[in-house]
Amino acid sequence: QVQLVESGGGLVQAGGSLRLSCAASVRTDIDYAMGWFRQAPGKEREAVAAISWSGHSTYYSDSVKGRFTIARGNAKNTVYLQMNRLHPDDTAVYYCSAPGSHIATLTIPDYHYWGQGTQVTVSS
Repeated sequence: QVQLVESGGGLVQAGGSLRLSCAASVRTDIDYAMGWFRQAPGKEREAVAAISWSGHSTYYSDSVKGRFTIARGNAKNTVYLQMNRLHPDDTAVYYCSAPGSHIATLTIPDYHYWGQGTQVTVSS
């Protein structure tokens, strides 16, 4: 069983920054990759970024590449999403997720464990 808790969402003006955090309680016999996803009102959930267990491999959607950075904490069970140059189109509920393996992907069906989400609102 994996539990994920996100924090760090809020309201920010366009061009600003936010850092999201995700704390995971995970089984110690599996090395988990982690990912961030988002869902805007009336839209499907989409991938934002993913990171391997080691932290050496990262993947980003085209819409956030160059603006967002995913990273793992020293404790491995924490993952961060640094979001810079935010745009109103980034407004969404952001979810932390784990695929249950060490393989990081941007494919939603690969992910089995989800947090409750944290709201990010970017005003123009």
